[in-house]
Amino acid sequence: MTLALIGFAAVLVLVLMRMPIVFAMGLVGMVGYMNERGFNGAMSMVGRQVMDTAQSYSLSVVPLFILMGLFVNKGGLSRELYAVSNAFLGHMRGGLAMATVVACGGFSAICGSSLATAATMSKVAMPEMRRYGYSDGLSTASIAAGGTLGILIPPSVILVIYGLLTETSIGKLFIAGILPGLLGVLFYLFAVRWSVFRDPASGPAGERASWRERLIALRGVWAVLLLFFLVIGGLYGALDFAPLNLTFSPTEAAGMGAMGAFLIALSRGNLTFKDTLEVLQETTFTSAALFGVLIGAQVFSNFVNLAGLPEALIQIVTNWSLSPMAVMIMIIAVYLLLGMVFESLSMLLLTVPIFFPLVNSLGYDPVWFGIVVVVVTEISLITPPVGLNVFILKGVVGNVSTGTIFRGVTPFWIFDLFRLALLVGVPAISLYLPSQM
Repeated sequence: MTLALIGFAAVLVLVLMRMPIVFAMGLVGMVGYMNERGFNGAMSMVGRQVMDTAQSYSLSVVPLFILMGLFVNKGGLSRELYAVSNAFLGHMRGGLAMATVVACGGFSAICGSSLATAATMSKVAMPEMRRYGYSDGLSTASIAAGGTLGILIPPSVILVIYGLLTETSIGKLFIAGILPGLLGVLFYLFAVRWSVFRDPASGPAGERASWRERLIALRGVWAVLLLFFLVIGGLYGALDFAPLNLTFSPTEAAGMGAMGAFLIALSRGNLTFKDTLEVLQETTFTSAALFGVLIGAQVFSNFVNLAGLPEALIQIVTNWSLSPMAVMIMIIAVYLLLGMVFESLSMLLLTVPIFFPLVNSLGYDPVWFGIVVVVVTEISLITPPVGLNVFILKGVVGNVSTGTIFRGVTPFWIFDLFRLALLVGVPAISLYLPSQM
């Protein structure tokens, strides 16, 4: 256990020294494994992990969902989602910020990436909120917080990776994320109302749309609904009726989603040959980066397991007679602290191999734990000093300070903590839909 804790501390130090997380985990894991099994054993383990990851059929779902999200972005579906949300909510005080949150939730359902959701919606929503005199703090906060929904509402790349790491059903994880995701949208709407209550000038009311304008806006989101139904409906057998009789595996659902998003973007004239090459290139780079981090995490995980850290943690809990809830609260506290240093994927890959055996031994449902981990990871995307969504927005918007964004987003992560407490205290919120499958 001492050796594993030294390794964990070494990863933290290397990351704080600005070494990329993939090299920090890979280096520490290789050196630690070498200490136990020698140079040849460590080289064999690393080579095996690289080959297994590169050849894994299960991991093919990751680049396909990334490809779907990029084609969705090119297809301009984010603008239509924002238009319909604005038509129904824009007339209220803070309504444009609320419309942004709802549109982010809808975009998340066909994108699966928090960073892509935040970057895309900032280009759509920020100019409108500025035109109506919204404060930069509320405007950027609603985009940054709404963007975090991308890793929870299915399809989610983070949930896919968690499922692969823990051998948990990806289908059950996807459907378990729906109610907590909708709860997140609701709590973010409360955060907007609270922000406007404290500072009415930060979110003035806009123009009320007529019912005719609302119906016209609704017609524009048929493609979003069709794509979501194709992916999620095929995954859960909703298309399993004559003459279709279609049921998809997660990889097949991702492939159908990518093809559907491509055809939608193509049919709207928003996709040129150059755009297609750019999408394929970005998918390749993003997938390679994710696979690299995954390989580094697997190398580090092998070292941690060889050193016996998970078993040692289980033994400590047994000897101290800690209740399962006390252990879970301690794990969540660790996640909240790590979220101030690590970005979401790195934190997940670094900690799940350590905590999952302990959580499993306490009798917690792995699907429920996956949802809790992702919600904590969502919080890390908007908390200082490393809130990744905040820095994405800073890069896209440019002329707003990170301090302004962090101040604006504070009510959102506070409401996120309330949601986390509710999900931990009432596991049925996450487990009801999977239990009906």
